[in-house]
Amino acid sequence: MTSLLSLRHARAHRRTAALTLAAALTLAPVPALQAAPAWAAPSTSPSSSAPAFSPSAVTLPGTVITPGREIGLAGTENTRLLAGYRGADGKVVNNLLLRSDAVSDLTASDIRALQHRKLGLIVDLRTGLERGLQPDSKVPGAAWLSADYLGALPPTALIDLNQAYGAFVTDPHAREATGKALLAIKDTTAQGGSALFHCSAGKDRTGWTAAVLLTILGVDRATVDADYLASNHYRGTTAGDPLNGVSIELLNTSFNAVTKSYGSFENYLHKGLKLTDADLDALRAQLLTDDVR
Repeated sequence: MTSLLSLRHARAHRRTAALTLAAALTLAPVPALQAAPAWAAPSTSPSSSAPAFSPSAVTLPGTVITPGREIGLAGTENTRLLAGYRGADGKVVNNLLLRSDAVSDLTASDIRALQHRKLGLIVDLRTGLERGLQPDSKVPGAAWLSADYLGALPPTALIDLNQAYGAFVTDPHAREATGKALLAIKDTTAQGGSALFHCSAGKDRTGWTAAVLLTILGVDRATVDADYLASNHYRGTTAGDPLNGVSIELLNTSFNAVTKSYGSFENYLHKGLKLTDADLDALRAQLLTDDVR
């Protein structure tokens, strides 16, 4: 346990360093940064010193926090499946999609677990600065793709989340990266491989990517919101923490930008991300399965 906590502390310090350096590059004032909690999922052990999750922080339906969705990698704190959510035509999302925080500290056991899941693709949504500070671990058999959402923006977008969430939709570079990520996921899952997409904390760029994918798959908005907000649970924080947590207002910024810029989510997919009907049909066919219950 001590080594695991040390690993989490080290990763949090590197993430904080990346944000501090980003702000310094543009001579912007650096706000006080709080390191992420050095624990993964909330412990059920009475002797655990980890902060207890507060139900008042956000109400999450039981379909979001379920055994098996958080796959328990030792080197990450926010890796989880999108499996089990109900989507189009009464089908459910299968187990080929994983969302995650940075995978730079994967253990040998973590790598074996991902290989067992037939991981065929890692999509890195981070900037070059972040990748340089925390390069991804290699997973044999998995291709690697850079899909940098914020690379065309000032580095301060890493800490100015209102700017970042609007840019996910309005910035041409971010739209191109999003489309590239989704097409790579489509191609990988067509071969039966699973795909993992991640940023640094697994909550903002990863959160928007998960929201886009789940919406494509016909998952209702309430569940999309709940999956997004679940990062507060897995990271042991609250929506009130502007650096470590997520709030529904941030996700609404992106969805509102979709409506303002494109009029509808379908138009955003077609005109903004350049996805065809065939691309979308393939994603649904490959990522949805019949409900066997």
